[in-house]
Amino acid sequence: MDGMTRGELAKNCDIHPETVRYYEQQGLVAAVKRTEAGYRLFDDESVRRIRFVKRAQAAGFTLEEIKELLAIQHDPQGTSGSVWHIVDAKITDIDARIRALQSMRQTLVSLLDDCPGGLVPATCCPILEHFDAVDTELSAEAG
Repeated sequence: MDGMTRGELAKNCDIHPETVRYYEQQGLVAAVKRTEAGYRLFDDESVRRIRFVKRAQAAGFTLEEIKELLAIQHDPQGTSGSVWHIVDAKITDIDARIRALQSMRQTLVSLLDDCPGGLVPATCCPILEHFDAVDTELSAEAG
Protein backbone atom coordinates (compact mmCIF):
# COMPACT_ATOMS: atom_id res chain seq x y z
CA MET A 1 0.00 0.00 0.00
CA ASP A 2 1.43 3.35 -1.04
CA GLY A 3 0.94 6.43 1.12
CA MET A 4 0.63 7.24 4.80
CA THR A 5 -2.41 7.25 7.02
CA ARG A 6 -3.29 10.42 8.92
CA GLY A 7 -1.63 9.00 12.03
CA GLU A 8 1.55 8.10 10.16
CA LEU A 9 1.67 11.54 8.54
CA ALA A 10 1.16 13.20 11.91
CA LYS A 11 3.93 11.15 13.48
CA ASN A 12 6.24 11.89 10.56
CA CYS A 13 5.61 15.64 10.96
CA ASP A 14 5.57 15.60 14.77
CA ILE A 15 2.02 16.96 15.02
CA HIS A 16 -1.28 15.66 16.39
CA PRO A 17 -3.47 13.67 13.98
CA GLU A 18 -6.30 16.17 14.56
CA THR A 19 -3.97 18.89 13.26
CA VAL A 20 -3.72 16.95 10.00
CA ARG A 21 -7.52 16.80 9.88
CA TYR A 22 -7.70 20.55 10.53
CA TYR A 23 -5.13 21.28 7.81
CA GLU A 24 -7.23 19.15 5.44
CA GLN A 25 -10.34 21.17 6.31
CA GLN A 26 -8.42 24.40 5.73
CA GLY A 27 -7.18 23.22 2.33
CA LEU A 28 -3.52 23.20 3.36
CA VAL A 29 -3.02 19.49 2.70
CA ALA A 30 -5.01 17.00 0.68
CA ALA A 31 -5.31 13.24 0.82
CA VAL A 32 -4.25 11.77 -2.49
CA LYS A 33 -6.20 8.55 -2.36
CA ARG A 34 -8.11 6.17 -0.11
CA THR A 35 -7.64 2.59 0.93
CA GLU A 36 -10.33 0.01 0.23
CA ALA A 37 -11.43 0.55 3.84
CA GLY A 38 -11.85 4.27 3.15
CA TYR A 39 -8.80 5.57 5.03
CA ARG A 40 -7.23 8.67 3.53
CA LEU A 41 -3.68 8.25 2.33
CA PHE A 42 -1.09 11.01 2.13
CA ASP A 43 2.12 11.23 0.14
CA ASP A 44 5.52 12.87 0.57
CA GLU A 45 4.09 16.14 -0.80
CA SER A 46 1.79 16.20 2.25
CA VAL A 47 4.82 15.91 4.52
CA ARG A 48 6.54 18.75 2.66
CA ARG A 49 3.46 20.98 2.87
CA ILE A 50 2.94 20.37 6.59
CA ARG A 51 6.59 21.14 7.27
CA PHE A 52 6.22 24.31 5.16
CA VAL A 53 3.17 25.28 7.24
CA LYS A 54 4.96 24.65 10.55
CA ARG A 55 8.05 26.66 9.51
CA ALA A 56 5.87 29.54 8.27
CA GLN A 57 3.88 29.47 11.54
CA ALA A 58 7.13 29.58 13.49
CA ALA A 59 7.99 32.74 11.53
CA GLY A 60 4.70 34.29 12.64
CA PHE A 61 2.42 33.69 9.67
CA THR A 62 -1.27 32.87 10.11
CA LEU A 63 -2.84 29.94 8.28
CA GLU A 64 -4.55 32.39 5.92
CA GLU A 65 -1.21 34.00 5.09
CA ILE A 66 0.34 30.56 4.63
CA LYS A 67 -2.44 29.64 2.19
CA GLU A 68 -1.57 32.76 0.25
CA LEU A 69 2.13 31.85 0.21
CA LEU A 70 1.33 28.32 -0.95
CA ALA A 71 -0.96 29.66 -3.65
CA ILE A 72 1.84 31.89 -4.94
CA GLN A 73 4.30 28.99 -4.80
CA HIS A 74 2.04 26.79 -6.93
CA ASP A 75 0.88 29.52 -9.32
CA PRO A 76 2.88 29.48 -12.57
CA GLN A 77 2.45 33.27 -12.57
CA GLY A 78 3.54 33.61 -8.91
CA THR A 79 6.51 35.87 -8.29
CA SER A 80 9.09 36.44 -5.60
CA GLY A 81 7.84 40.03 -5.54
CA SER A 82 4.46 38.83 -4.32
CA VAL A 83 6.13 36.84 -1.55
CA TRP A 84 8.34 39.85 -0.72
CA HIS A 85 5.27 42.05 -0.17
CA ILE A 86 3.65 39.50 2.13
CA VAL A 87 6.82 39.12 4.19
CA ASP A 88 7.36 42.89 4.29
CA ALA A 89 3.80 43.35 5.61
CA LYS A 90 4.43 40.64 8.23
CA ILE A 91 7.61 42.42 9.39
CA THR A 92 5.67 45.69 9.69
CA ASP A 93 3.00 43.89 11.73
CA ILE A 94 5.60 42.27 14.00
CA ASP A 95 7.36 45.62 14.51
CA ALA A 96 4.05 47.19 15.59
CA ARG A 97 3.40 44.33 18.01
CA ILE A 98 6.91 44.67 19.43
CA ARG A 99 6.34 48.39 20.03
CA ALA A 100 3.02 47.63 21.73
CA LEU A 101 4.64 44.96 23.92
CA GLN A 102 7.49 47.31 24.84
CA SER A 103 4.94 49.95 25.83
CA MET A 104 3.04 47.42 27.95
CA ARG A 105 6.27 46.31 29.58
CA GLN A 106 7.28 49.88 30.39
CA THR A 107 3.88 50.53 31.95
CA LEU A 108 4.19 47.42 34.10
CA VAL A 109 7.77 48.21 35.15
CA SER A 110 6.68 51.70 36.18
CA LEU A 111 3.72 50.32 38.14
CA LEU A 112 5.91 47.71 39.80
CA ASP A 113 8.40 50.41 40.81
CA ASP A 114 5.55 52.33 42.49
CA CYS A 115 4.18 49.30 44.35
CA PRO A 116 5.39 48.81 47.92
CA GLY A 117 4.52 45.10 47.86
CA GLY A 118 4.64 43.22 51.14
CA LEU A 119 1.72 43.39 53.52
CA VAL A 120 0.33 46.75 52.36
CA PRO A 121 -3.44 46.29 51.94
CA ALA A 122 -4.60 45.73 48.37
CA THR A 123 -6.91 48.74 48.79
CA CYS A 124 -3.73 50.88 48.79
CA CYS A 125 -2.05 49.11 45.87
CA PRO A 126 -0.96 51.66 43.24
CA ILE A 127 -1.16 49.01 40.52
CA LEU A 128 -4.82 48.28 41.26
CA GLU A 129 -5.48 52.02 41.63
CA HIS A 130 -3.98 52.62 38.20
CA PHE A 131 -6.10 49.93 36.57
CA ASP A 132 -9.19 51.19 38.36
CA ALA A 133 -8.45 54.76 37.25
CA VAL A 134 -8.06 53.64 33.63
CA ASP A 135 -11.39 51.82 33.88
CA THR A 136 -12.99 54.93 35.37
CA GLU A 137 -11.58 57.06 32.55
CA LEU A 138 -12.96 54.63 29.96
CA SER A 139 -16.38 54.74 31.61
CA ALA A 140 -16.31 58.55 31.62
CA GLU A 141 -15.36 58.58 27.92
CA ALA A 142 -18.20 56.20 27.05
CA GLY A 143 -20.79 58.24 28.92
